[in-house]
Amino acid sequence: MKLVYVFDAYCGWSHGFSGTLREVVSRHPDLPVEVVSGGLFTGPRRVPIREFGYVQGANAQIAELTGAEFGEGYERLIADGTFVMDSEAAARGVAALRQVAPERAAELAAALQHAFYVDGLSLSEAATYRKTADAAGLDADAVVAAFEGPEAPGTAAEDFHRAAELGVTGFPTLLAVDGDHFTPMARGHATADEIDQRLAALRTA
Repeated sequence: MKLVYVFDAYCGWSHGFSGTLREVVSRHPDLPVEVVSGGLFTGPRRVPIREFGYVQGANAQIAELTGAEFGEGYERLIADGTFVMDSEAAARGVAALRQVAPERAAELAAALQHAFYVDGLSLSEAATYRKTADAAGLDADAVVAAFEGPEAPGTAAEDFHRAAELGVTGFPTLLAVDGDHFTPMARGHATADEIDQRLAALRTA
């Protein structure tokens, strides 16, 4: 059995779930975690953030429920409303980090969300991935090369297809996958204790 975490790096609720995911991973070192980008802001949804009037209210709700931090850097980045969240670029970055350190994919996904939601760094910029890789002790040149390389758009498309194949329509979603069977462990929000209970029930079923 393994866990599959379907998220979007530009999803505030996914950012709020980072702490839970970190705790689940630490409690279950035996369970591999596959990280998949879902593609929240693609196509016609790739527009200036001002088009999403609900963002600030949702962020306040997320912070209250999960304790997630929305930093001054992030507030500055989105202040004038022109910033465009591009989930295809973010998915290329997730795939680049995952390629260099697959066993640390969950940790690196959370680091990317911190880069955006706390530090206010764009997930469309190679410099963000260089900084994230450096902080994690990874080969930053390899990560940037994977982010900018000709195969990068294909890796993002594969992630979006994988998310659709799993039937995931909202982020974050955490699934327990055993062969062809997958069982939802969390959708949107859950505590580590709730996920533990669901995993225990699944293992004794």
